[in-house]
Amino acid sequence: MAHADSALQPRDPAALPRLALTVLVLALLWPGFSLTEFDPAVLIDGRSRETMGKFVSTFFPLETSPGFLQLVARSTLETLAIATAGTVLAMLLAAPFALVITRSLSISRIGPGPGYWLGRILRLPARFAMMFFRSIPEIVWALLFVRAVGLGPAAGVLAIGVTYGGMLGKVYSEILESNDARPAAALLETGSGRTAAFFYGLWPVALPELVSYTVYRWECAVRASVIMGFVGAGGLGLQMELSMRMLNGGEISTILLVFLLLVMLADAVSAILRKVTA
Repeated sequence: MAHADSALQPRDPAALPRLALTVLVLALLWPGFSLTEFDPAVLIDGRSRETMGKFVSTFFPLETSPGFLQLVARSTLETLAIATAGTVLAMLLAAPFALVITRSLSISRIGPGPGYWLGRILRLPARFAMMFFRSIPEIVWALLFVRAVGLGPAAGVLAIGVTYGGMLGKVYSEILESNDARPAAALLETGSGRTAAFFYGLWPVALPELVSYTVYRWECAVRASVIMGFVGAGGLGLQMELSMRMLNGGEISTILLVFLLLVMLADAVSAILRKVTA
């Protein structure tokens, strides 16, 4: 009877395609591991363990001298300022691009209109511009802006603003497209403009997602500003680069702890904003 019951059970029709896909993914990953010379055994090698142990042992005790903590506090405020100003600049850059390429706000979409070809002509370069902005890593933009405006936080703000402007513009448009567009379409059909259709039709529905992703990008900007400090864009990254150059593990661990606190702060801010906008 048990054999008969098992025979009556339907066979998964997707079993073979899933198995084939798994084998294909593994076959494609293997050359990648070979090209990157990925070898986990190196991490547990005796010499590697000894080297890492000596390096990690220099991280303790943490550097807590008043002079250094004052320097870290100033660098932390600078990092927050770079990330915040860069994110605001990115939002100012992304919002117009997102409104241009969002088809939910296209008046010509609800019927033939005089602006049909103009909309199509504007969307293509807007998409290309956002693609260009986000295709170049922020650290490369930072290197370019360091040459243009000199060493300091301004280069980091511009680099984050340009790179994240392309990212935010793309995701903003996708969020606006994925939400219910019927209120916006109804407003457009009654003669409303694109701006009114956005603020009264799409904005109330998409606001929680827009805020959540923007705060997430601000958190990423905090991390990016630390990395860009290594190329002279100021903030905690510059101080960490100096500490690493002097092989001062205590200072490095203190900076890493501050960086962890910054990420926790970003998570708390994100949670609060989600509750406010929900």
